[in-house]
Amino acid sequence: MNYTESLQNKIFQIIAQAAKELNVDSYVIGGFVRDLILGRDHKKDIDIVAVGSGIELALKVSQLIPHHPKVQVFKNYGTAMLRYEDMDIEFVGARKESYQSESRNPVVENGTLEDDQNRRDFTINALAISLHEDNYGTLIDPFEGLKDLENKTIKTPLNPDITYSDDPLRMMRAIRFASQLGFEIEAGSLEAISRNKERISIISGERIVDELNKILLSEKPSIGFLLLYKTGLLDIILPELTALNQVEEIEGHTHKNNFYHTLEVVDNICPNTDDVWLRWAALLHDIGKAPTKRFSKKQGWTFHGHEFLGGKMAKKIFERLHMPLNQKLKFVQKMVMMSSRPIVLAQDIVTDSAVRRLVFDAGEDVDHLMTLCEADITTKNPAKFRKYHNNFNIVRKKIIEVEERDHIRQFQPPITGEEIMELFNLKPSREIGVLKEAVKEAILEGEIPNEYQAAYDFVLKRAEKLGLQKVANR
Repeated sequence: MNYTESLQNKIFQIIAQAAKELNVDSYVIGGFVRDLILGRDHKKDIDIVAVGSGIELALKVSQLIPHHPKVQVFKNYGTAMLRYEDMDIEFVGARKESYQSESRNPVVENGTLEDDQNRRDFTINALAISLHEDNYGTLIDPFEGLKDLENKTIKTPLNPDITYSDDPLRMMRAIRFASQLGFEIEAGSLEAISRNKERISIISGERIVDELNKILLSEKPSIGFLLLYKTGLLDIILPELTALNQVEEIEGHTHKNNFYHTLEVVDNICPNTDDVWLRWAALLHDIGKAPTKRFSKKQGWTFHGHEFLGGKMAKKIFERLHMPLNQKLKFVQKMVMMSSRPIVLAQDIVTDSAVRRLVFDAGEDVDHLMTLCEADITTKNPAKFRKYHNNFNIVRKKIIEVEERDHIRQFQPPITGEEIMELFNLKPSREIGVLKEAVKEAILEGEIPNEYQAAYDFVLKRAEKLGLQKVANR
């Protein structure tokens, strides 16, 4: 099969020319070829393998491009990269690899194209297209990767136990590709992941999170997370999540399976956002339920305080997996800790003061919070489903009305502490905090509008009760 027509971009002719001048064979390989055949977006990253020095090929290619793009060289890995138009092109010499049990970093030797294809993680990523003038555009497929693409199957070129033990990150990658592409992992390969799951412990948290993020950003993340659960990887990576997969019954009272509920929520949120951190919030929103689960004869099963505990647990997960401990963490914590607030509003009569408090506490993230809570409705009762979503629509409208009128989202007190100090000739003291808090509460309760004059008059009246006198001419 020939793909010459698919290699229309001038860069392929340039690479072919550079390889000819160096007297080496070169091939397009990996994800670009896979996605080209699948009809997916394949134009951003291109991997080139040279039977010879990949670094020398990259430098020669740069010479042949009119503006001579900068070549980044990674000598330790024997690779080089340059940017052409909007594409990142990576060059590597064909190689064969051997691994030590305590590391996923291989010992590398020069090799043939066949050696290089042998070391690839999956048959669908071992596909190569020749750039040699004698067979330009010809697909080289030693492991029937094309057939696996047609059958939507993920399998390893060689023994899966060796493939996964050598580089345990490939277990995550197999599951990620299954989630992204909607493919099935071949049965023997899936069993090998289960057998080798403990090997994931040698992989850094950053690498694991990179794969988790890609699963979360797929169209239906539950595919990936169910595979992580089935193979035992999830229990190693996120035991807080698998702890939710238990349903108890006492005196005829049961509770829902919060693990499968969580996966539904993550799937529900996907059509409404491509924000990976909001998807993380959906994944972690109920993790506090396992440790807070209690049974009482009066109330049945309860999970009191699970949102607060869940926020604390989210921080520990971020620390353990070496995730960013900055605003990303704070955002996820806020979403987890507030995840039940709009649901309570959706069940009850929606008052302006309740909406003002919601917007005050959520701030700029209130729309994200509403999106999360709408995804959290997984009831199979059509009447309840309609009722909750209708009430959420009411809450959203109220948020707009309240925000237009009261400007709570980026709340700044209309009268400052400094002005209060001047008004009553005060030094920093408890009374100032009391008055500022009273103004905030009055605005949130709707007693006064969020305006300077109203706040000024309110402060004067409240100050009298505290025995404070306004300074003359103020």
